[in-house]
Amino acid sequence: MSDLESFRAETRSWLEKNAPSELRQKATDPDAIVWGGRRPTYVYPQSKRWLDVMRERGWTAPTWPKEYGGGGLSKVEAKVLAEEIFRLEMPPPLYGFGLQMIGPTLLQYGTEEQRTEHIPRIVRGEIRWCQGYSEPNAGSDLASLQTRAVRDGDHFVVNGQKVWTSYGNFSDWMFLLVRTDPDVKKQSGITFILLDLETEGVSVKPIKLISGASPFCETFFQDVRISVENVVSEINAGWTVAKALLGHERSMIGSVFGAGRRAKKRTDVLVETARRTLGEREGRIQDDVQRDRVAELLIDQACFELTVQRSHDGAKAGQKPGPESSIFKVYGTELNQRRHEAMQSMRGPSAVGWEGPGFSEEDLQQTRDWLRSRGNTIEGGTSEVQLNIIAKRVLGLPD
Repeated sequence: MSDLESFRAETRSWLEKNAPSELRQKATDPDAIVWGGRRPTYVYPQSKRWLDVMRERGWTAPTWPKEYGGGGLSKVEAKVLAEEIFRLEMPPPLYGFGLQMIGPTLLQYGTEEQRTEHIPRIVRGEIRWCQGYSEPNAGSDLASLQTRAVRDGDHFVVNGQKVWTSYGNFSDWMFLLVRTDPDVKKQSGITFILLDLETEGVSVKPIKLISGASPFCETFFQDVRISVENVVSEINAGWTVAKALLGHERSMIGSVFGAGRRAKKRTDVLVETARRTLGEREGRIQDDVQRDRVAELLIDQACFELTVQRSHDGAKAGQKPGPESSIFKVYGTELNQRRHEAMQSMRGPSAVGWEGPGFSEEDLQQTRDWLRSRGNTIEGGTSEVQLNIIAKRVLGLPD
């Protein structure tokens, strides 16, 4: 315990000296998020310095092995670091699918050569990753994917299309699923492979959503040559790797929308809106029905955050993501939708604003956020699919 207390004191002192003052209290500011990559952008000039000082210590990936550029911290030490960053209300120095999804997957399934090539660049924020899973006819039924990869010597030649490729137009590399054997059970003929998006034959087209903006893209492959060395695990064994990565993805989606500082800020905005639009009486929201609705949301979010924390503590103790990740995805996204629906019901005429002088920027953003939330229960696997997974894997119900 004394060693841990010393680590906390040292960490706090170091952060006080090195955490840029411009970014303090910016933990929930989306403009403070740095995704890295070959063409990084920094809305706040000090974001680059924050990334630089943290990656020098490996603290962009604090528990990853030092030999790959990580911090080499224990799970307990990483928790202390997170608490000290939270105390200053600093944003993470780096964010993205490299840290959240493909990095942990490569540490589990990648070859030593793949880890040596990709993990340090992920830690340093030099490469931005995107995910090539869903296709026009293979979304919830992902194993039906038809993007083909035909072996040609030391390469695969890939043809097909992916859709809902989040941030594909800003990314450098993609981890994707391809069909390498069409004559076996559909889950058995899939391979997990890595692709540099600058490879000839790759094209990316953004997709706009009803919210007026979108991170999503379509990605097309025409005779794209990918080295066999980029296969993760084994040829035709990609479904196992894909499922492991989906566990990381669904935990990430659920946590982002349902728990954590950003979710808490959304709930704080909901409470402020209720007080402002419905009025208060003796410190209580005057509308009894809406007051009960807000209270229920606050209680549900608190319960969800505690459950997520319990799972995170298990992960820090060495447990792999399990079926509970599907619970987080379902509950977190539906909680976010309920939060936005409650907000809309309180805002009156301002809730339908799209543009024009009659609406504030906050009004317009809240409307767009509400529209965007409608996709939460579709992306990353629909709620219906997740409920089937929960029924089979958690409850053990028959098919």
